[in-house]
Amino acid sequence: MKRESGILLHVSSLPTKYGVGTLGKEAFDFLDFLKQAGQTYWQILPIGPTSYGDSPYQSCSVYAGNPYFVDLETLLEQGLLEPRDLADYPELTGDRVDYGALYAFRLPLLERAYDRGKQVRAAEFAAFRAENPWVEDYGLFMALKRKFGMLPWNQWPAAAATRKPEALERFRAELREDISCYAFIQYLFYEQWDRLAAYAKEHGVKIIGDIPIYVTMDSVEVWQRPELFQLDQNLCPTAVAGCPPDGFSEDGQLWGNPLYDWDAHEAEGFAWWQDRVRAAARFFDVIRIDHFRGLESYWSVPYGDATARNGKWVKGPGMKLVRALKVLPGVEYIAEDLGYMTPEVRQLLADSGFPGMKVLEFGFYGENGDYLPHNAVENCVFYTGTHDNLTLAQWLAEESEETVGKAVKYLGLNQTEGYCRGMIRGGMSTVARIFICQLQDWLELGAEARMNAPGALSASNWSWRLTALPEEALAEEIREMTTRYARTGVERDA
Repeated sequence: MKRESGILLHVSSLPTKYGVGTLGKEAFDFLDFLKQAGQTYWQILPIGPTSYGDSPYQSCSVYAGNPYFVDLETLLEQGLLEPRDLADYPELTGDRVDYGALYAFRLPLLERAYDRGKQVRAAEFAAFRAENPWVEDYGLFMALKRKFGMLPWNQWPAAAATRKPEALERFRAELREDISCYAFIQYLFYEQWDRLAAYAKEHGVKIIGDIPIYVTMDSVEVWQRPELFQLDQNLCPTAVAGCPPDGFSEDGQLWGNPLYDWDAHEAEGFAWWQDRVRAAARFFDVIRIDHFRGLESYWSVPYGDATARNGKWVKGPGMKLVRALKVLPGVEYIAEDLGYMTPEVRQLLADSGFPGMKVLEFGFYGENGDYLPHNAVENCVFYTGTHDNLTLAQWLAEESEETVGKAVKYLGLNQTEGYCRGMIRGGMSTVARIFICQLQDWLELGAEARMNAPGALSASNWSWRLTALPEEALAEEIREMTTRYARTGVERDA
């Protein structure tokens, strides 16, 4: 067997002078850091285009890459941008992603890259469009959003919203250049991603990527196939997604995504889901299925409710969908099985064979003994915390004296080693085959570095980023602990 470990850091959190992490030099440098640190995995969040709220879990496309991640320095090197193009671009080097500045400045630059590249890259661009037919509807969707003032698609004129063939043909002709531009930006994203993925493979680093269970109402996929979702005759949701009230949120979480019509998906042999997973596997070595428990039963909230309190549990597709996904060759999965667990969810996880998740921080709340290191199982991925949790330093500073005291006693935390390091040790030493730690926790950063507070619409969500990559000394320290607990990915006897 192999014991392995990795680091969780989203692409957006990489340091650059242009306001957001990209697929450029800093991403390659971070892969160098991971190799030096003896890590096997780089875990990231969803990489699709973001919109209102800036959440990577609310994207307008399951196939497209985030245009903000297209690296501008690479475009300069390729001659698709010139230094004068960046003369008015503000220097954005702080520890927060300024999404407002990105919205204002980024697309015009990528349009200039398109103007310069559409002729000199004509053959390669044409091949990309032929190999990725999804990009045509994506380009049309984005061009129509621009034409109609960025309104959601179900507020467009009826002919466009309901995809009348004659209207789409007319719009494709009218918006031909805009469609081509949006497609070209995806061509640039895919080209840069492929270079980065090849470098990761050379370094022995596998990429874990997220596939959100739900898609956004204002997305290409719902616009294309409304019959696969719980919508009424006016193309409005009849119920939306969320999760019930719990110890972290008394009103639950109202996500607002349209729910699937699982009968319609089953009638097609779950082909839509298979295509979606194939697309994710194009990017990732391992796919983490977000909110896996929603495949057993999902929380259905009446459309229009202000909170998730009045939702109800409804049976999901369960093993029918899992079997449809397991037939896809060469795809590895992680089941994000956190949340309200039931015997049925546990059985689904066991039947799937997918590794589930354990979060160390949860182990010290109430009776959550399943999350304590001594109860870990080999077929799981063990985390100190995820992007939705408090950082370790924040947890230690803000949790109750009783809760932190449990951790101190259980893990033998002490000032000499450092409490954060002791908690990481607790996760690293488990029997779990894979251990993942947020980079924020290795850096011992506090509340300022929390990635997301679920259920809270906050400007700080999804915005934290590094101002500089970690130094070599940290890589050596991580490698030492990784080696101590035999997580360097070397084959061992079971």
